[in-house]
Amino acid sequence: MKVAFTTQDRIHINAHFGWAQKIDVYEVSKQGYNYLNTLEFDDNLKEDGNEDKLVPKIEALSDCTLVYVSAIGGSAAARLIRKKITPVKAQSEEEEILAILDKLVKTLNGNPPPWLRKVIQQEEEKFAYAGFEDDDE
Repeated sequence: MKVAFTTQDRIHINAHFGWAQKIDVYEVSKQGYNYLNTLEFDDNLKEDGNEDKLVPKIEALSDCTLVYVSAIGGSAAARLIRKKITPVKAQSEEEEILAILDKLVKTLNGNPPPWLRKVIQQEEEKFAYAGFEDDDE
């Protein structure tokens, strides 16, 4: 699954979703994680009430399963959820991306909480719908 992180320094989850100029994207599985790319946005991001600024971000994240943020407005969160992208609020702006990735891999290999199991199930359904289901049956 693809997981995104709003960041100012590419180390910490320290950017508000609406204001984020950089969003790092990783591929995460039970085997580990790999950095994929950094999405960059440079429009007038700090303009409150400008819902149009969210459209390019949400479209760019369309193949992501989770997006970690330091903060997110209700409207943006609802729009992500409608696109089957789960926003996750970091516990603090000091939280490091790599630490979260390590925890995610460990969780995937253990007993994921119900919200994450649901996300994983949706991800598997997307692949099955796209014709990538396992033929082991």
